[in-house]
Amino acid sequence: MALKATVYKAELSIADMDRNYYGEHQLTIARHPSETDERMMVRLLAFALHAAEGLAFGKGLCVDDEPDLWLRDLTGAIELWIDVGQPDEKWMRKACGRANEVVVLSYGRAADVWWEGVRNKLTRLSNLTVLRIAPEVAPALAGLTERGMRLQFTIQDGQVWVTNGRDTVVVEPVRLYGGKD
Repeated sequence: MALKATVYKAELSIADMDRNYYGEHQLTIARHPSETDERMMVRLLAFALHAAEGLAFGKGLCVDDEPDLWLRDLTGAIELWIDVGQPDEKWMRKACGRANEVVVLSYGRAADVWWEGVRNKLTRLSNLTVLRIAPEVAPALAGLTERGMRLQFTIQDGQVWVTNGRDTVVVEPVRLYGGKD
């Protein structure tokens, strides 16, 4: 018998002073059996950093041709493609060919090693942005995980404060490549 995804509900309150975006989002997140709390919470962080009307989660780890998050226009064209982790360079080149903008939010202890291995192959992609979060951030975010979450994201001057009302995690994504200065 195959294991089923675990369903999480998340109420996000986002105040992004850097983009002048303020919004409330009610999300249902299906966590694949092979996905960790860390990865799921980094997906939520990626959502908060790029929140917009129409931003949606992809079908997950079991679908090869979809990102973790994406934003499509009314014609179905992909405006924004977001992956978390350390995707391979062929996957990123394919994503850059399909979407107007591609963002990778890299995390974990192997993030710097991954980037050094793919940097020379990806720096020709003008629509790619690569961000990294410190290795201790994903476990701290995982500590906020609950089946029913209420999280507040405050974003200002490149810093993100994530709180559930009891605990707060501060995140400073580092831009490794691309994006707007």
